[in-house]
Amino acid sequence: MKKSVSSTQYRWTRTSNNATSPGATVPGAGGSGHSCGEANPSYVCIYLCIYLFLLNVKPPAFQTRLQRLRSVSAVAPQPGCARRPRDAPLPAGRYEEPAGAGSSCWAGPGPARGRLWAGPSRAEGGRRRRRAAGMAAPGALQRSVVLPAGRHSASLIFLHGSGDTGQGARTWIKQILNQDMAFQHIKVIYPTAPARPYTPMKGAFSTVWFDRYKISNECPEHIESIDSMCRGLTDMINDEVKNGIAKNRILIGGFSMGGGMAMHLAYRFHQDLAGVFALSSFLNKDSAVYQTLKKNKSILPELFQCHGTADELVLYSWGEETNKMLKSLGVSTSLHTFPNLNHELNRTEIEKLKTWILNKLPIEAAETNE
Repeated sequence: MKKSVSSTQYRWTRTSNNATSPGATVPGAGGSGHSCGEANPSYVCIYLCIYLFLLNVKPPAFQTRLQRLRSVSAVAPQPGCARRPRDAPLPAGRYEEPAGAGSSCWAGPGPARGRLWAGPSRAEGGRRRRRAAGMAAPGALQRSVVLPAGRHSASLIFLHGSGDTGQGARTWIKQILNQDMAFQHIKVIYPTAPARPYTPMKGAFSTVWFDRYKISNECPEHIESIDSMCRGLTDMINDEVKNGIAKNRILIGGFSMGGGMAMHLAYRFHQDLAGVFALSSFLNKDSAVYQTLKKNKSILPELFQCHGTADELVLYSWGEETNKMLKSLGVSTSLHTFPNLNHELNRTEIEKLKTWILNKLPIEAAETNE
């Protein structure tokens, strides 16, 4: 079929054996004045204008939603982003971000669902680092609290792992125990770390207690961010003291990064606390904690440690080395080993922790007589 154009009209002419001669009329085609396939130029112009309008113009509401989606997708992880690695056969757990760009990271509990966002653009990353450089010491930390059933006479501070929250850690333990970790006389506090740029995630913001160059016990510590967070957590300890709780009736500890943070806080700045617990945690080989304890002559808080032998993120050997170093520097330590346990918690571990907590923070005599 060929398209022939005249100055006044469009006309289609067939070139097959059944060709229709120009100007031949077709029944039902409008009769007078129009030939076969002939189109009125005014209609063509109208159709063309409508087509171009629909092609290029979108309703304002649609444009607004489209812009919002584009802005979100430009800076956020893809839906179902997983944050911590996990092998399929393992039970649900919580994991920290592995070192290295673009690693898949499991957020747990629940099945892993995808890969971690690779991080911000270079320009955006630079802006975030500049903002972070001007960040002051953290203010009052958000927290989830389990109140004691009776009179409050002791406090426990549980620090979550990197990328988690206080509420997330509380919910996780509640799922393991089928109830909150609660006591007759102890208030349990689950604070949430403020979001900060995290180097193992290419500078993306994450709720971490401090920054680090990579997840390894070989590299130097990011001491500036550690000390900044120690000041924020000191305010939390002071709040408990103002509420009438003596420092020797306060325990602090946590899971993974939270345990490392607790060791820095207690052994460098609050050596009069009742004790420290570290679950699947470690200190770097040249840790500032070791340097402080080399000069120490006072009695130190007891350390309760748990670690799984199958931990592929924070190696069991790192936790074991931390335990040996602290013991050599005068800390009374215990290390509970869990065969085949990955970087996670289990019920037996939490029950052992609860027994230790009650041993360190027993119900006072006055409460027993009430």
